[in-house]
Amino acid sequence: MNAATASLLVLFLVAVVPLAPTEAVLIGYGVLAASGELPLVWVIVVAAVGCTLADFVNFGIGRGLGMRALRRFNRSAGSRAVVAWTAGQLADRGESILVAIRFVPGGGIIGALLAGSLRWPRRRFVPVAVVGAALWSTYAALLGYVGGQVVAEPVLAMLISLGVALLISVPAGMVIKATQRRVVEAAAATGTPVTA
Repeated sequence: MNAATASLLVLFLVAVVPLAPTEAVLIGYGVLAASGELPLVWVIVVAAVGCTLADFVNFGIGRGLGMRALRRFNRSAGSRAVVAWTAGQLADRGESILVAIRFVPGGGIIGALLAGSLRWPRRRFVPVAVVGAALWSTYAALLGYVGGQVVAEPVLAMLISLGVALLISVPAGMVIKATQRRVVEAAAATGTPVTA
């Protein structure tokens, strides 16, 4: 097995494992692709396949355990609010929400668990998981690739790319926090407990 194949295998394993630092690793692989050490297309494809398989596993866990699968994410009122809000959104415009939530840290896991818990048909979930994983993998790999094209020093390119990812994810996190507050406040105003 050559070094490129071994590297892609490691990327696949990181992408498949839930809660692994997939975004940071994928950005690093994008930097490697910019230096010519790995083909960018294969980096994206391998990451997308790994993320899709992880989504299928999480979807299956959600189907098997129902809403109990989300117990880890329901420890605070804010987390319960996000899960409840996402569950409500999945009923109305689920496909676009599942793709969009993937760009929020941990969102891919929550979305897949919720879709399974809400008993989405597999034929509805599979294409959404594939598209979401492909778009997210392309985004993260291209962040690293562009950073690697702009700056020749790999460590600096990685740091710049991670900084850009942070600049993108911080506002998304702020929107989520604002949504959490609104859901929790609305639930408190009506006396409705925030559960999922």
